[in-house]
Amino acid sequence: MKVKIRKGDIVEVINGRFEDKGKRGEVIKVLPKHRRVTVQGVNIRKKHQSQVQTQGRTLNPGIIEFEGTIDISNVMLVCPKCDEVTRVGIQREEGEVHRVCKKCGALID
Repeated sequence: MKVKIRKGDIVEVINGRFEDKGKRGEVIKVLPKHRRVTVQGVNIRKKHQSQVQTQGRTLNPGIIEFEGTIDISNVMLVCPKCDEVTRVGIQREEGEVHRVCKKCGALID
């Protein structure tokens, strides 16, 4: 099944960890093969990194925070027109495919 969420879309977390539920953020990366997305400011992970020296540069050691991926079924697209979470429909016109908000009928892209 084709993924209806793309990079740059604003989404809201509808299910998952308690502290992330209800948060909105921009999609940073979409992994359609694994059906996962990375959302800015959601599912923050910590990684303890030691000092590494590569190509004459030194990466500083310490604790690095980054966004982890979450399942695509746990997010819903926010319509840019009505500013509500909505399902996404597909509308075909003259060989072009457009995403459509199911609540207000506005074109998303």
